[in-house]
Amino acid sequence: MAASSKAAQQLARQLFNLSLVNGAVSAAQVEGVLAYLEKHPPANPLAVLRAYQRLIARELAKSEAVVEHAGSVNEGILRSLEGAFTQKYKRQVTTKAVHNAELIAGLRLRIGDDIYEASIAGQLEQLSA
Repeated sequence: MAASSKAAQQLARQLFNLSLVNGAVSAAQVEGVLAYLEKHPPANPLAVLRAYQRLIARELAKSEAVVEHAGSVNEGILRSLEGAFTQKYKRQVTTKAVHNAELIAGLRLRIGDDIYEASIAGQLEQLSA
């Protein structure tokens, strides 16, 4: 990693830390960071902004559970999943339902880098492995 790239990563990390309030991304703080960068552009602004965007996106993904489903899924199940994962991760987690016919039946849930598999396609894949 080049020195300028490493410096961009470090600056992005510092800006990311300034974007958090009580451990969560704050829209107001992000606006402030972006306004500061607009007035005081760093040496490599594109690299800094890309690294900063990745950090923010990764953090936001930790609060959204993407629930893939093959059939229908009712709101009660989604609310129940929100409650369970909010408790597990000790942060507010919201759900987003996405239809995926390839699952055949069941659910696949993604929160950040974590994947919870409870689908027929997942079970078939495990059996074939």
